[in-house]
Amino acid sequence: MNFQLTQEQEMLVDAVRSFVAKELLPHEEAVDRADEVSPELAAQIRGKAIAAGFYAFNMPEEVGGGGLDYLSQALIERELSKVSWALHVFVARPSKILMACTGQQINDYLLPCIQGEKIDCFALTEPGAGSDANAIKTRAVRDGDDFVLNGSKHFISHAGHADFAIVFAVTDTYEHNGRKRNAVTSFLVDRNTPGMTIRRGSKCVSNRGYHTFEMFFDDCRVPASKVLGEVGKGWDVANAWLTAGRVMVAANCVGQAQRALDVSLQWAADRKQFGQPIGTYQGVSFKLADMATQIRAAELLTLHTAWKMDQGTMTDGEAGMAKLFASEVLGRAADEAVQIFGGMGLMDEGPVERIWRNARIERIWEGTSEIQRHIISRELLRPLLLR
Repeated sequence: MNFQLTQEQEMLVDAVRSFVAKELLPHEEAVDRADEVSPELAAQIRGKAIAAGFYAFNMPEEVGGGGLDYLSQALIERELSKVSWALHVFVARPSKILMACTGQQINDYLLPCIQGEKIDCFALTEPGAGSDANAIKTRAVRDGDDFVLNGSKHFISHAGHADFAIVFAVTDTYEHNGRKRNAVTSFLVDRNTPGMTIRRGSKCVSNRGYHTFEMFFDDCRVPASKVLGEVGKGWDVANAWLTAGRVMVAANCVGQAQRALDVSLQWAADRKQFGQPIGTYQGVSFKLADMATQIRAAELLTLHTAWKMDQGTMTDGEAGMAKLFASEVLGRAADEAVQIFGGMGLMDEGPVERIWRNARIERIWEGTSEIQRHIISRELLRPLLLR
């Protein structure tokens, strides 16, 4: 078993780490206080990411992307996550689902996203359909050469910056094992399409400046040429993206947890009580030891899962394990960091309370911890139950 990174991967990690330190972290506190990223700062980050060669690193080389393998992508995500999503989202990773583009869609959507000329957003979640994605109620009805969309979406990340949305809507129903299921289709819907309204959603305490939005469709007419993939096969393109995305969320969690440990170590060495650094007391030092051990385990699990993706052997359950474990390790590490800092851990004069706030969302989006446990246990039991 070879755990050694290649020279190229080590250079990549160093370059991204330096980019985060120089171009992103200096803006974190101001963005968090303002709960906003100015268009000027967004354009500045995007431009520097393109110049540095980090933009669209997740997309294949043959279409102009970085062409990195999943392990290298996970390493980059680990480093980018050491700053809030509000900032590192502009080091864009277009939705891999756009590789399903065909014909004119390639020039209108795929290539502009890779080149930094357009930004996409992923519109699946609805008020009544979170973990149960099959419960979506947005409908698309065929009318000549168009589909007419009616319904709503919420918790749609960075839709305020997006030029178009990848929207999922029910186009038919069918029976499966005695249950009624929705046949879902994916659509490419331009921002200014008549009948589509986008508005700011509820304010979230995590990742301030990284806003979620609501989307409303009122007889929104979309040409059939904007169907992404095949009609009724929306889950086929979505599920592959969602499963891989969970591994990248795990990598994000590892990076955030490592930042929590780093600032805690520094505080434990510098802060003195009863005449000596608090890190010399077992009540603090053992917390640090547990944090480091759990983060190392989460990192190894995440990178191994990313490696299995590259080998084509990763299962949904293994992706779920990485996301579940890394997000819960992050939650514990962030909480322990607050405890080590004491009262200062809850003051907005430092990064600890931001790490703590930002950590909480990771056990919810991209599939809750409960959904991950369901996926894992189903995969474990299925071979036995089908005997």
